[in-house]
Amino acid sequence: MTTCNKLGTVPRMLQGRVCLVTGATRGIGAATTEALARMGATVIATGRSAERGQDLISGITRRTGNTGVHFLCADLASMTEVHSLARAFMDRWDCLHVLVDNAGTVFPTRHVTVDGYEEVFAVNHLAPFLLTSLLLPVLRSSTPSRVIVTSSYEHRRASMHWDNLQGERFYFSQQAYAQSKLANLLFVYELARRLEGSGVTANAVNPGLVHTNICMDSGWLIRTVKRMMDRFSAVSPEEGADTGIWLASSPDVEGVSGRYFQRRSAVRSSRASYDVAAQQRLWHISEELTGLSERFGA
Repeated sequence: MTTCNKLGTVPRMLQGRVCLVTGATRGIGAATTEALARMGATVIATGRSAERGQDLISGITRRTGNTGVHFLCADLASMTEVHSLARAFMDRWDCLHVLVDNAGTVFPTRHVTVDGYEEVFAVNHLAPFLLTSLLLPVLRSSTPSRVIVTSSYEHRRASMHWDNLQGERFYFSQQAYAQSKLANLLFVYELARRLEGSGVTANAVNPGLVHTNICMDSGWLIRTVKRMMDRFSAVSPEEGADTGIWLASSPDVEGVSGRYFQRRSAVRSSRASYDVAAQQRLWHISEELTGLSERFGA
């Protein structure tokens, strides 16, 4: 096991810090992993493909000279694999200073996971909820530490359909994605409240419209719209990752928690995201679905 010393503050250069980034083999996750490695952090990248993961760490190690870049393979659509990922991490590292819950997906039709959950809801919300929960003890012991969750501007188009939370009654791709991004914010705000005074902060980030492959497995109409938006409006993965990287590394946000950021600024999220009753309701539903007991305290 790698033993790490606690640091009093987060330096600009992240030497001695341990960071875990999910959804790291492409797009924003890959850009985030490389940027943190360039700052000197030990970075553990996760993804579904061992082959892409090895290509990622080989390339980053070659370009940055940082030999502390590692890969753990996990399909976050499976809650069993989320548990395995947390165990694999804690078997090798006894500290975690930055957790970036970045992995996300979207599908044109309803997919069901091995656990029987709708896959967009499972990957985009349940997986970060569960992984963060399982890693919270090591985050607490590594303070000051940070949790950063990738949300989206699309959350503003959503409300929580409590009677159709996983598309059981009807399913629309954009609605499922937007609801999952609203769920990210409800989770972050409730998490931040529960962690107040602990030394662990939790914030959400809107990376903007980013040129990635996230919608390219969707239907032809969504793919066509995505290509047009990428051509005329989308920013690069490096630009999209910038605010998340800043949240992970900057002393300017030390101790800042329960906020929603875009372009390195805290901004207001949708009115629905500040509904405390909805935050608590989703939290308890998520505990039930993931099989967790209460871990975070009042």
